[in-house]
Amino acid sequence: MEEKEYYIHPSAYVDEPCKIGKGVKIWHFSHVMQNCVIGDGCNIGQNVVISPDVILGKNVKVQNNVSIYTGVTCEDDVFLGPSMVFTNVINPRSGVNRRGQYSKTKVGKGASIGANATIVCGHDIGEYAFIGAGAVVTKNVPAYSLWVGNPAKQMGWMSEFGHQLKFDAEGIAICPESKDNYQLKNGAVNKL
Repeated sequence: MEEKEYYIHPSAYVDEPCKIGKGVKIWHFSHVMQNCVIGDGCNIGQNVVISPDVILGKNVKVQNNVSIYTGVTCEDDVFLGPSMVFTNVINPRSGVNRRGQYSKTKVGKGASIGANATIVCGHDIGEYAFIGAGAVVTKNVPAYSLWVGNPAKQMGWMSEFGHQLKFDAEGIAICPESKDNYQLKNGAVNKL
């Protein structure tokens, strides 16, 4: 009998075929549908639905009650907070089948999406962006940006360690934890 390099709780379902990486943990009452790719080291919390063809990079943390629908790709080190949700159809109707019309959403490396946030389909989240709890994202989100509210609005910039950045007159900020330097130039932030 082949020993698996990942853990699936007995109450969870993983449809075949799927690619599940090393060290993955899939917890109680979750359902991973066919043709998903779950990268090494991911943690899938309780009561999570991952629809067909979703791709999760390495070390993605999916908290309880999250819905990740077809069309979503999360790069490495993404955090999806409790009960957040993605959509994949911009104009759903129960009586109209739009299965071939799913919009795509990409979540960049290291981004965090807070509890109960909603990401409306077709809008990408940039690397290391930070979406606050309860936010409703209806636009593309630039890398390192902080968004809150309904509809979500940009309220600042964040470091890779999750601290709000405060820029000096020359457009330079230092993360208080990592001590990394960041530059704000032409409306975009880059790590130096």
